[in-house]
Amino acid sequence: MPEMSTDRPKRGVPEGLWVRCPGCQATVYKKEVEARLFVCPECDHHFTVPVRDRIAQLLDADSFEEWDAGLAPVDPLGFVDRIPYSKRITDEQAKTGVKDAAVCGKGFVRGRPVVLGVTDFQFMAGSMGSVVGEKLARAAERATELRLPLIFVSGSGGGARMQEGILSLMQMAKVSAALARYDSAGGFYVCVLTHPTMGGVAASWALQGDVTLAEPGAMVGFAGKRTIWNTVRLELPEGFQTSEFLLKHGFVDRIVHRRDLRTEVAQLIDYCQIV
Repeated sequence: MPEMSTDRPKRGVPEGLWVRCPGCQATVYKKEVEARLFVCPECDHHFTVPVRDRIAQLLDADSFEEWDAGLAPVDPLGFVDRIPYSKRITDEQAKTGVKDAAVCGKGFVRGRPVVLGVTDFQFMAGSMGSVVGEKLARAAERATELRLPLIFVSGSGGGARMQEGILSLMQMAKVSAALARYDSAGGFYVCVLTHPTMGGVAASWALQGDVTLAEPGAMVGFAGKRTIWNTVRLELPEGFQTSEFLLKHGFVDRIVHRRDLRTEVAQLIDYCQIV
């Protein structure tokens, strides 16, 4: 009689149940992180958030009306690095489910109508190309026409998008000009800085809010610490370019935990008597 084998296949842990926190390096249950609005239960680190989840966190349920959803980037320069820019675009669209790194539209924050624009770090690090700039500029213009508060949430760690060259850089001026016209019309602009907000985005619309809010521990600045050291050999202060450092030095008005952001924005709108 053949000997019965007692070996059983080992049960592996299903993939995707756990994530490693970039803040404390703990392995945490993914569903618990999502239930806490993508905040680590161990150290309170604020994870980057996909754009659709960010909209759901900030706006009232089912209140978002997206604008310009069909706008998609092209490859005007025929840019090629490791892969062609045209292929990079289609890969990012398949990965994220959005046409580009910005989603804009109209919605309600605790019953208060607002115009909202969000940039998504998951799409090419939230870098600002022609479509991102066009969407944000249009959002500011429509907020001016509708006389509504304007909320931009920045998750743009990539700054201007190098694959579009000067066409990307000019978006800094275009969005800033639209915001200036909105301000002249008496609009109320709140910008929310999330990790990371860098480069041309930080140098333009991200730090132009009437009120600038930031999430805890967010990295905000122009050139990163490593870039500054490699170019000018300057050792930076401890905590440089964090939201806490910027609050201390007057670049940010308030640091707000993600769970409190919707209430904070609604209170700001009420305080300024916008609606």
